[in-house]
Amino acid sequence: MNFKDVAIESIAYALPDEVWTSADVEAKLAPVYERLRLPEGRLELMTGIRERRFWPTGTPASVASAQAGEAVLAKSSFGREQIDLLIHSAVCRDRLEPATAAYVHRLLKLSGQAQIFDISNACLGFLNAMVVAGSMIESGQIERALICSGENGRPLVENTLKQLLSPELTRKSIKPYFANLTIGAGAVAAVLCRKDLAPRSCPLMTAAVVETDTSHNELCQGDSAGDALEMLTDSEELLVAGIAVATRAWAQFVEATGWTADSLDRVITHQVGKAHSRELFKALGLDLAKDFTTYETLGNVGSVSCPITLATAMEAGAFASGQKVALLGIGSGLSSIMMAVEWPER
Repeated sequence: MNFKDVAIESIAYALPDEVWTSADVEAKLAPVYERLRLPEGRLELMTGIRERRFWPTGTPASVASAQAGEAVLAKSSFGREQIDLLIHSAVCRDRLEPATAAYVHRLLKLSGQAQIFDISNACLGFLNAMVVAGSMIESGQIERALICSGENGRPLVENTLKQLLSPELTRKSIKPYFANLTIGAGAVAAVLCRKDLAPRSCPLMTAAVVETDTSHNELCQGDSAGDALEMLTDSEELLVAGIAVATRAWAQFVEATGWTADSLDRVITHQVGKAHSRELFKALGLDLAKDFTTYETLGNVGSVSCPITLATAMEAGAFASGQKVALLGIGSGLSSIMMAVEWPER
């Protein structure tokens, strides 16, 4: 997929105030750690995640998404009445029907002419939404789109903590629950527009490739459990399968863009943790010095992770005009999108 006319006009995020450190999480599991003789500090040591954030109990996904939406509209040069398309792209949704985008649309007071819908594809949803919105802009169907995602891992983590306190669990049987403890919360939004409408220099979407292997769709599965959430993950097998999918996607990316590991200024991935980053960069022959990470303080925030890391990199000056960045996204299922973003010189 090639794009010649799509700009990321603005991107912004919203974060919850409540912080849980990895030490806090382990303190809640003190009886388990003592019974199974697990060393304190293993959660941060294995993942590199020091802390994660959570919205207040009961916060709907739409409210989180709308906070990021307001933040991006405040940065955008466009008024809310000019938005032609709204996509909510989170794993978390308010309910099955109507689309969570309907609640976000009302909260943001967007135009009655704005098309709305949800896109859901695990942690890859936001990048999927960028491809869909970008394609609609490229084809002339719309001029401006607002993409948002609001994730809240609190119900999942709280339910996991309860399950882990079960006296029947062993060192082996707790493994599928471990990945849940890396999950956090946050929200992100971006305004995409036709390139000539952007009033200033901004990053451009230039290409995207997709690689999918659904033979591994059982390695990470989540579902609702009453008012709670449940997820089981085979982290070791998921890492291996994910690297294989990413390796094939990278070969496509290099062919489609003509970019190489050396020509990239920055690489931004889905923020799983330090082991995933290390193994991914090794497999693709990428320089870890070009990595930009947020998992240390945000944890894994689902579909928010990759775009919020892009927004943070821009805020920090780690990605700026005259540079190229590769967004390497992956979602359980498994599917990968790798996207080329280039910021022309001012």
